[in-house]
Amino acid sequence: MSSPHTVPADTADAKAAKAEAKKRRSAAKADARAASRRRRLRSRSDRSSGSTPSAPGTASGQGTVPDGASSTGLAGLRDRVVELWLRRIHPVLDVVSPIGWTVLAVTVVCWIAGLVLHLTELNVIAFALTVPLAIAALFVLGKASYRVTLDLQTHRVVVGTRAVGRVEVANPTQRTILPSRIELAVGSATAQFMVPRLAADAEHEELFAVPTKRRAVLVVGPVRSVRDDPLSLMRRQVTWAKEQELFVHPRTVRLDEAASGFLRDLEGTPSSDLSSSDIAFHALRDYAPGDDRRHVHWRTTARTGKLMVRQFEETRRSHVVVALDNLAEHYASVDEFELAVSIAASISGQTFREEKELTPFTLDERQSTRTLRQMMDDYTVVEQLKERIPFHELGQKAADLAPNASAVMMVVGSHTTARELNSAANQLPIGVMAVAIRCVDEAEVKRSAIGGLDVVTLGSLDTLAKALRAVGR
Repeated sequence: MSSPHTVPADTADAKAAKAEAKKRRSAAKADARAASRRRRLRSRSDRSSGSTPSAPGTASGQGTVPDGASSTGLAGLRDRVVELWLRRIHPVLDVVSPIGWTVLAVTVVCWIAGLVLHLTELNVIAFALTVPLAIAALFVLGKASYRVTLDLQTHRVVVGTRAVGRVEVANPTQRTILPSRIELAVGSATAQFMVPRLAADAEHEELFAVPTKRRAVLVVGPVRSVRDDPLSLMRRQVTWAKEQELFVHPRTVRLDEAASGFLRDLEGTPSSDLSSSDIAFHALRDYAPGDDRRHVHWRTTARTGKLMVRQFEETRRSHVVVALDNLAEHYASVDEFELAVSIAASISGQTFREEKELTPFTLDERQSTRTLRQMMDDYTVVEQLKERIPFHELGQKAADLAPNASAVMMVVGSHTTARELNSAANQLPIGVMAVAIRCVDEAEVKRSAIGGLDVVTLGSLDTLAKALRAVGR
């Protein structure tokens, strides 16, 4: 076992990771379109040839159209040419690098010109260029059979921690495999490992660590074996292990000490609606058909001589809304936005762990609350919006998603004005505890009020518990 390798720090570049993911999605869509086009062409060819599917029980080879005849005419010829290009020609041509193609083109031109014009100098140049091309071809000839395993210790880490994994390369054959180079793509960077000579059934293991500085969904992999010549004229690579996703979650803090501050109504708060079954007693009334006999008040019934039942007030269970403002114009820096995401994720995580109703969202997305892991995955991919959206829509969306909410926590940036905060608060239902948390780089905890809206300013995630305790007073 070799010592762990550290993948370059820029592998945590979220933009590069998203670009890689976009390329994969585009390739998948192109493959789907090609497959759909082949099915349509095959179906059109079947209709034009008058072929029909064989009935159940038909013997093999009777009443069926051979596979080779499923596509005829220009459509069939085009499909065969495309298949030949993808499977046979393109893999061979892809071995030659751009430098190699340039050298090859110059070599061909020199050979042709030297032979036609009888110029010895050009023939010498052509021969001198042919030699490295031939040597490069010898480097990439042959086929190695590896068994490669890519294993991540975990697929989810928190910002600031290292993701550790290993690449195991084994020789499943009975012959010796010469040394080679293994490349592991991580985001926009590539880590390289040298695999020594492997005897039959031998194994080699490499450990690696991925540093994480920002939220991102990093693509780890694929793992490729690479064979090339010293001049990089030709390069042959074979993919052995597919890519895996690594979620870098935002940093969060636990808010156990501050939970009593913004989640005071654990048992619910009474409302004006009456119910026949709840926990807040209101009065006694006459029995009506259909009432639950468990709620009969027997003492009063014995005294009055008629059945009397308890009447209750409906209570409202704690329902916390966490509204994250993700408009780019409201944040002074990327670090300020990352602080806002961490605060929203911390409050949402604490609410989820205390098993209270929760509605987390941004202006363009709603985070899942099925599991804590899925919710943190959704916070990992939150992005800033570049377009201009009226800020009052944040409050309107909170009212639409959770009209019976007991507390609304709006997490905003330093550039959000008091007028915008007031306009968003005016959209909330009456009686809701509304708190705005302003994220300002390196600011001290400060509390203020805008109408009925509590505003807390803070500049560090570590002061979140202190800020929420101030709201609870």
